[in-house]
Amino acid sequence: MRLPPLHWWRTVCFLIPVIAVVTIACGTASLVATFLDRRGRMAHRIAERWARLLLRITGVRLERAGAALPGADTSCVFVANHASFYDIPILFAAVPRQLRIMAKATLGRVPFIGWHLKRAGHLLVDRERPGAAIFKRMQRTLRHGVSLIVFPEGARTLTGELDEFKAGVFMLAIEHKLPIVPLSVAGSRDVMPRDRLMVTPGPVRVTVHDWIATDGMTRRDARELARRVRDIIAAAS
Repeated sequence: MRLPPLHWWRTVCFLIPVIAVVTIACGTASLVATFLDRRGRMAHRIAERWARLLLRITGVRLERAGAALPGADTSCVFVANHASFYDIPILFAAVPRQLRIMAKATLGRVPFIGWHLKRAGHLLVDRERPGAAIFKRMQRTLRHGVSLIVFPEGARTLTGELDEFKAGVFMLAIEHKLPIVPLSVAGSRDVMPRDRLMVTPGPVRVTVHDWIATDGMTRRDARELARRVRDIIAAAS
């Protein structure tokens, strides 16, 4: 889609520089916070403020609908569809909980954002060699009411159609008896599609679905659980 010239100039001359300044400032504050609070709680509160600032600056209007969120002291796995880089700030703003992301290891090399992810206890996984150590790292991360947020498609979609959900994270949830909370994100692809760096103001909606208990499930149930959660998310995204 060809953008109006005014919007292009607004994005290049105003939005991108302001986003960079806000990200650098919040990223630096987050790094300092990790030396004061090694559990990453303070750093994540800064990340929440970064997310809300980004949405406000770029004119992205957030609505949260559906079920109530689990209690702040309940550790769970939030599972969402992934169509845009903006999904991360959208979800940080929509889900005011202590969240840690499971993401690809290459994100750790991104200045400020990647440094925050590594220092604040997020799970950066080498997809080629995930290894059994991820179970131990997840166990350490999900203590004291911290929750995980995962995009099980593995990458942002180009078309908006949900790809197949990978079963690995569902195996982890079953292994640790953590409830799954499906989240449908709608509108983020219009704000920032995968194939361009422009930000378009507009509405986004996060629908919170009823959580799914994994008690009594085994690793053999992971693939069926992944399909079930994908269908739930697809219905509202």
